[in-house]
Amino acid sequence: MAGAFFGVVPGLLLAGCSEEASTEKKEPKTEQTSKKENEKKKEEPAKKEPVASYEAIKPSEGAEPIESHYTSEQQSDMPTSEAHGEDTTRSVPLGQTLAKDKEDQTDGPLKENRIVSYYGTPRSENMGILGEYSPDELMTKLKEQTKAYSELDPDRPAIPAIELIATVAQRSPGDDGLYMVPTSEEDIETYAKLAEENDALLILDIQLGKDTIMHQVKLVEKYLKRPNVHLAIDTEFHVTDGQVPGEDLGHVDGKEVQEAIEYISKLTAENDLPDKMVVVHQFADIILNNKDAIQPTENVEVVLNNDGHGIAGLKRAGYHQLVHNQPIQYGGFKVFYKKDEPVMTPEDVLELDPAPAFVNYQ
Repeated sequence: MAGAFFGVVPGLLLAGCSEEASTEKKEPKTEQTSKKENEKKKEEPAKKEPVASYEAIKPSEGAEPIESHYTSEQQSDMPTSEAHGEDTTRSVPLGQTLAKDKEDQTDGPLKENRIVSYYGTPRSENMGILGEYSPDELMTKLKEQTKAYSELDPDRPAIPAIELIATVAQRSPGDDGLYMVPTSEEDIETYAKLAEENDALLILDIQLGKDTIMHQVKLVEKYLKRPNVHLAIDTEFHVTDGQVPGEDLGHVDGKEVQEAIEYISKLTAENDLPDKMVVVHQFADIILNNKDAIQPTENVEVVLNNDGHGIAGLKRAGYHQLVHNQPIQYGGFKVFYKKDEPVMTPEDVLELDPAPAFVNYQ
């Protein structure tokens, strides 16, 4: 109990130290012993600070601050279009990504940057843009989309990321009865290499089925030990007995999410990795209970990503309800190229309060 010693008079013993030890005569250091200590220090390798594994897409020299892209009338109306009758006062200034009264204790990628990701699996065109293009074509398009955000908000240049579904929920139980199938190591390595070669991030998305979050985290743990790999949890696909992913709406307990966050935080510290990010997908209140249990750590940034496709006004309202009204740390927002009405522009996305630090496209 360190606090018990604050009032101790200088010179008295601390707990755990014997009187004999305190009076023991110490031999003075000789030149020879000092030399040996110095040589030992030289032999010990200096601890290396984790190196960032990404590079943001730089804005052009003429890129203007975010405020300059909106008229004063637009800025005054932004909260109204999102709040749908609730309090229309902005919680944070235009462009700020941290939710109100939240902080970031990490050196993670969201502290100074925004992340723009493409979502899906190469095995299906129906599950996101990753299934529609070859890896090289995908990266070209991803960089173009990412740069659009760097141009709009040059003070927070955007980093490209690939969000690859690492465990795919399915309607058949499979041999193990978990209603999910892991993505092949070959596919994961293909996109891990693509991300690394392009200074991008790889986000491994787990869809759970009837499996536990922690078991699936451990399935991809060897990849999470890489400096540019992060985690996403697709909460809607976590079902129980008698339910089927994709037919029944799943749900997740926030305490289980937090267990994964703390596990990854420890993994990051023990392996001297750059700080990580965990993305939690949610598009309805009933999907995620005990949400207050979800908290960032010193090594992990947390994004609550607002999913769901459809009418832009309803998507804004969903973000207001799930992110603005129930803040964790950072907000995320998903855009569907083929299912949204209309497809929101980067300008539309950055109007949200708080501004999404993470934008993913499906």
